[in-house]
Amino acid sequence: MGGTQAKSSVVMCWLVVGGFVVYSGLEGGLRRLGLFHGRQVYEVCEPLPLIGHIAFGVIDRGTNVIQVRPSTLCYHNCVFCSVDAGPASRTRQSEFVVDVDWLARWVVEVARFKGGGVEVVIDGVGEPLTHPKLPRLVELVKRSSLVSRVALETHGGGLTKDLAIRLWEAGLDRINLSVDAVSRDVAVKLVGVGWYDPQRILDVAEWVIENTGIDVILAPVVVPGWNEDEVIPLIEWARKHGAGRRSGWPTGVLIQKYEVHKYGRKVPGVRPWSWEAFYGWLRKIEERTGYRLVVESREIGIERRPKLGTPYKVGEKVRGVVVGPGLHRGETLIVDSRLSRLMASIGSTGLRPGQRVTVTVLENDDNIYVVKPSTT
Repeated sequence: MGGTQAKSSVVMCWLVVGGFVVYSGLEGGLRRLGLFHGRQVYEVCEPLPLIGHIAFGVIDRGTNVIQVRPSTLCYHNCVFCSVDAGPASRTRQSEFVVDVDWLARWVVEVARFKGGGVEVVIDGVGEPLTHPKLPRLVELVKRSSLVSRVALETHGGGLTKDLAIRLWEAGLDRINLSVDAVSRDVAVKLVGVGWYDPQRILDVAEWVIENTGIDVILAPVVVPGWNEDEVIPLIEWARKHGAGRRSGWPTGVLIQKYEVHKYGRKVPGVRPWSWEAFYGWLRKIEERTGYRLVVESREIGIERRPKLGTPYKVGEKVRGVVVGPGLHRGETLIVDSRLSRLMASIGSTGLRPGQRVTVTVLENDDNIYVVKPSTT
């Protein structure tokens, strides 16, 4: 992989002719699984590369922390969702889950490139708990001596004691729990589903801290005018139950700032705080509670590490093959002829799976590629 290409095993279902990849069929890397609220769900598996797309696979942002995204599915409808996930999504045309054996191989190779000692954070543009083989993914990743810690980010709707036990046995070290309110009325409004019960989730989290080796960090999203008053009860919970203690962190609460993104949802009537206003508010809560909320990256174990190389520059034309439909309407999945990057192509409706195309790179930040069909 080493920055540009995966290992030779990724060409199992592909035929290379004159240096150009010819796709041998959807069954090779993209499998239909069923429908989710009218959207087709696909399994992404070998031989498709798992770097290049923001929605699934592996993301490297130049630190010792590797983001791993196994699923785009979500059973929440959060009003602030930055990626428009869940049953109520208005922008998505497809959903994806990743074969965990294939995903783990990519994670280990990226960890090897970084020299080991990495933390894997399982997150996503959906809810990671929707993946039916999540404990196996944790086990496969943690089995590698190159991975020091494995953490999971979740809103907790599907968290149970039984699942927590299986995750602990698989080697999970920490749960970053995005419970945004203690009040059920407030939480339901924020998460957008009537069955969501923050007290049940916090009860499970308390049990996890007391009965397993998994640490819990609370990571609420604060939406101005909605749940600022919920933060202090969450801090009290974290202090009472020792959240963050097992990880050796100076805090058990990492508050997230509400932001508006291109494909995200906008909370009606809410204007996001500036970063200055956000940190000013955090400092006031710190003074009021005596509890640390603002921490440096190094205090929670994040450090700079070598970053995977970007094989294609912005403006560069790349030859590739159409894999199938993309995450959002009007998008298509494209794989490059090197089998090194999977890309989101915009403005590309009408392309057929297996069709050869030339695309122009529009974005490549953190090896996340957005491209468009080239006109020349």
